[in-house]
Amino acid sequence: MLSVILIWLYMLFTCYVTGFACIRVISGKKTFQFGKRTSYLYAGIGAVTIYAQLFSIFYKVGFMANGILLLICVLCILAFRKEILEDLHTFRLTVQPAKIVVSMVLLLLFAYGTSTGIIHYDTSLYHAQSIRWIEEYGVVLGLGNLHSRLAYNSAAFCLSALYSMSFLGGQSYHCCAGFLAYLLALVCAEMFSTKREKKPCLSDFARIISIYYLFMVFDEMISPASDYFMVLLVLYIVIRWLELIEKGESSYFPYALLCLLCLTVLTFKLSGALILLLALKPAVMMVKEKKGRDIGKFFGLGFLTITPFLIRNVMLSGWLVYPFTSIDLFSFDFKIPKGMADYDAKEIQVWGRGFSDVSRYDDPLMKWLPKWIENLDGSNKVFLVFALSGVILLILTIAYSIIKKKRDMMDFLHIAGTITTCFLFWLLSAPLIRYGCVFLWLSPVLVWGFVYLKISPHLDRFKIYMIVLFLFGIYKFTAFGTEVFRSATSQYLICQKDYDNFETEAYQLHGYTFYYPREGDRTGYQDFPASPVKAEDIFRGETIKEGFQDVIHQ
Repeated sequence: MLSVILIWLYMLFTCYVTGFACIRVISGKKTFQFGKRTSYLYAGIGAVTIYAQLFSIFYKVGFMANGILLLICVLCILAFRKEILEDLHTFRLTVQPAKIVVSMVLLLLFAYGTSTGIIHYDTSLYHAQSIRWIEEYGVVLGLGNLHSRLAYNSAAFCLSALYSMSFLGGQSYHCCAGFLAYLLALVCAEMFSTKREKKPCLSDFARIISIYYLFMVFDEMISPASDYFMVLLVLYIVIRWLELIEKGESSYFPYALLCLLCLTVLTFKLSGALILLLALKPAVMMVKEKKGRDIGKFFGLGFLTITPFLIRNVMLSGWLVYPFTSIDLFSFDFKIPKGMADYDAKEIQVWGRGFSDVSRYDDPLMKWLPKWIENLDGSNKVFLVFALSGVILLILTIAYSIIKKKRDMMDFLHIAGTITTCFLFWLLSAPLIRYGCVFLWLSPVLVWGFVYLKISPHLDRFKIYMIVLFLFGIYKFTAFGTEVFRSATSQYLICQKDYDNFETEAYQLHGYTFYYPREGDRTGYQDFPASPVKAEDIFRGETIKEGFQDVIHQ
């Protein structure tokens, strides 16, 4: 737990400084009131994620990467020392003691949750190995030929490697998902501020869903699974976007910044890619205002955000976006064969539907959907009913806004339509709950919440809102407290729980020792390099750094 807190303090420092510098550079001479200091932290998360991916292309992500990051932070402080000091001085004068107490309590709570919990199955299957490859080598050509899941490129793994501190000689820490959960908890806590207007709004409904997710993931955020990174970032984006709409923000700048984070979501997990539809709003605003320079600026920043992710995809697999083969641009000797990539894509989709037989890939919707629904737990079945009925309600709302020419509804329809599109895309492709629960939950909450806010009398609306929130809070806090108390342990008060490791068999390839599991398909982190089965000699040269080729090119 102590180790997690120390790493988080380091993350707070590096993300705040880099985020502050990035926003000031992007804004130029313009003055914007960002309102929330967490905006700098999230901007820093986006910037550091790009940095970690770029660094991995050229070298392993460890001591040198952190040294250069600290140097960048020092340069940023020197360049913006006056502005940073003013921001910190303002924070010191305006922060309420109660807010500091809440922040510290949440810090201790989430640091504890990140120190102990359940290691995800896929973490032992390939997350841990992916992170270790980045720590040891950066990116290796054709790594997916050793184990196809090592080609499942995610920026979350690069970010985790940067802050793993494995170069210190101890264990490799995995604190980044917990850090994002802690930041989201701080954002959710804003709902209870005494300075807020005493009436509910859509952003509060999104916060309630975020709190619900934080309860659900509390004992799992110890794992560096890319799903958690994606969901936690999407929840933040939606909350802030709704807040901008609610206060009538007329500047395109904060919307455009959030859209850069939408691109970061894509690099974390492809299942969140359609969140990029939010970019239509700032794009239209900039076109209307004829801001050609800013259009070019944000297009360039978007290109910078996505390019390292695409380069890593190509280097790991030979495909621009593995395992999808519709874009076939390269013919490298380390390229994963098309048949294997297609099989992988089908396996992901079939697995999301609840099956393990890839031959069921072409099953029609009504053949697999009933079984998938049957396997859902009770709460997600309720969400699904409200989500599907919410799609119909959204269509009716769109029709109403067109007939009545309700231009003031456009902002809501845009974000609700985006989230609903994400939900439908997830449902009809690979609907594994952890891939898209954020869209399953947010879609009905936004649509039904909007209608509720419009048709309820203000006084009754607030009373009902508070009653529901109070009952929800009692139920979840009781269940959560009981679970935490039952599983409480002092074992990890100093160091975080390490990765799970499994018994393996060793074998030699070109003088290197490789491993595969004695039973099952998981190896964990310690035995490296490893794959689920014994690999053939697929070296492109004599060293690992030269990469791996597929069997056909041997």
